[in-house]
Amino acid sequence: MAARGCGGVWRRARQCGAGLPGPGPGPFPCGQRAVACNKRGGAVPAGKSGVAPWIPVVGLEIHAQISSNSKLFSGSQVQFAAPPNSLVSFFDASLPGTLPVLNRRCVEAAVMTGLALNCSINKKSLFDRKHYFYADLPAGYQITQQRVPIAVNGSLSYSLCIDNKMSQMVTKTVRIKQIQLEQDSGKSLHDDTRCQTLVDLNRAGVGLMEVVMEPDMCCGEEAAAAVRELQLILQTLGSSQAVMAEGQLRVDANVSVHHPGEPYGVRTEVKNINSIRFLAKAVDYEIQRQIEELENGGTILNETRAFDSKLGCTVPMRDKEGKQDYRFMPEPNLPPLILYDTKSLPANMNHQQVINIDWIQERLPDLPSVKREKLVEQYGILPEHSFTLLNEDGLAEFFESVVKQTQMKPKKVIGWILNDLLSYLKQHSLTVKESPVSSFLLADLLNLLEKKEISSTAAKQVLAELWKGEGKTPLEIVKEQKLELLQDQKELEQICQAVIDGQENEVIMMVLG
Repeated sequence: MAARGCGGVWRRARQCGAGLPGPGPGPFPCGQRAVACNKRGGAVPAGKSGVAPWIPVVGLEIHAQISSNSKLFSGSQVQFAAPPNSLVSFFDASLPGTLPVLNRRCVEAAVMTGLALNCSINKKSLFDRKHYFYADLPAGYQITQQRVPIAVNGSLSYSLCIDNKMSQMVTKTVRIKQIQLEQDSGKSLHDDTRCQTLVDLNRAGVGLMEVVMEPDMCCGEEAAAAVRELQLILQTLGSSQAVMAEGQLRVDANVSVHHPGEPYGVRTEVKNINSIRFLAKAVDYEIQRQIEELENGGTILNETRAFDSKLGCTVPMRDKEGKQDYRFMPEPNLPPLILYDTKSLPANMNHQQVINIDWIQERLPDLPSVKREKLVEQYGILPEHSFTLLNEDGLAEFFESVVKQTQMKPKKVIGWILNDLLSYLKQHSLTVKESPVSSFLLADLLNLLEKKEISSTAAKQVLAELWKGEGKTPLEIVKEQKLELLQDQKELEQICQAVIDGQENEVIMMVLG
C-alpha cells in the first residue's frame, strides 16, 4: 500500500495512551535506549525476572519515490510543493475511459535498484489492483505488484558502530524479500479547526518502489543504518532522490518481541516514519513498550501506530485485528511486464522498445560500499572516515577536489575536512554545496600551511575569516592580519632585541633575580 501521512482520517492522540510505558520504573525507562544491540549476534534484553530474555524482531517496508519527470501511468509532471491539484491528469483523477500507460523510466529505475540490491529480476512481472476506500485514492484501488513483483530475493549489507565507536564497526546483512512498482496515493490535509478534509491529488499516481525487507534486524540502530545505506544507494543510482523531508522515502517498521525458542510475537506496524533519527527512536520505543506491556501481564495488539516525534512515543492509529480484504485482482488494462537480457533478446527486436537487464547492469555506477573501499585504498584514510565522507552529500567530492589542489597529504586533509569544515557546516545547518568556503579556497589555505608560511593556529583563524564569505583569498587574509611565520633569522633577532630594549627595567630585574 502507498504510504500515507501520519494524520490519516484517524485523530492522533496527543499524549501516550494508557498502557504505554512512562518515565516511571520498568525494564527500560522512557527516554533511554530500549535495546542495546548485540552487533555480533542480535539483541537480547533481559526481562524483569532476568530469567527469560526478550528477542526483538524488526522488519521494514520502505516506499521510495522514483526519480522521474512524469508519473507511473500518466504524463503528469512530478514536482514537490506544486500548487494543490495542479499536476493531475484525467487518469490520475480516475475519470471514466482513461487508461494507464507504463512509464519506461520507472521500470528502468526499479531494475537498476533491484540489481544494486543483489535481487533476481523477474523477466515477467504482473500488475494487480489492490482495492480499498480512501478519499485521496480516486479509483478506489491502487495498481501494485502483489503476485509477481519486478525483483525478488536480494540483500543489503550495512555497517554500524559497536558501542558508538566509529573505530569499531561491524557489517550486517538484511534480506530483501521483494521490490515492487506501485502508485502513490494523493494527500489528505485535515483541518481540525474547520472540521474538514481537503484532498490534493498532485501525488496521486507518482511512481513508487516498495522495498520489503525481511525481519532480520533487532533494534532501531540497525534499522536506521540499513535505511541510510539504502538511501545512499538510491541517490547514487539516481533511481530516487530519497529526500525524507520531502516524503520521497517513507518507512513502515514492523516490530515484535518474543522469548528464545518461541514463535515470533504479535507485531505492530509503525507507519510513515520520515526521518532516520525518528526511525531509530520509534523502533526502540516500540520494543520497549511491548516488553513492558508483556512483563506487566498485558497483550500486544496487532495494530498500526504512528510515531509522535514531539512526545517521543508511538500512538495508536487503527487496529488490524480484522484483516482487510483488499480483493486483489489482475490489472486488466496492463499486460505482463516483459524484460529481456542479452541471451533472450530477439534478433529482430528494436532495442529502443525493450528493457535489457544486462545493459542496465553494465552501466551501474560504483555503489557506496565500493566508493568507501576506493577512498581508503587510494588516499590511505581510515575506514570510518570513508563512511563520514559518503554520509554527507557532496563531501567525498569536496575532499577529492581539495586533495587534487593541495600539496598536503590526504591523511592531513581529511582532518581539516571532518574536524573543521564539517563542524562549521553543522553549526550553521548548511550542506556542502552551500559552504561559503570552496574546495579551491580550502586547498589554497592548506598549501600555505604545508609550505610553513603560517602556523596551524593561524590557519584556523584564516578559515574563520573565509567562512564570513567576504571574497578574500587566504593569502590576502594572512597579509592583512600579519599571520605569516617569520623565516628570516636576522629579522627575528631584531624583533627580540626591540622587545628587550623596550623593557629595560624588567630585563634588569630578571638578571638580578
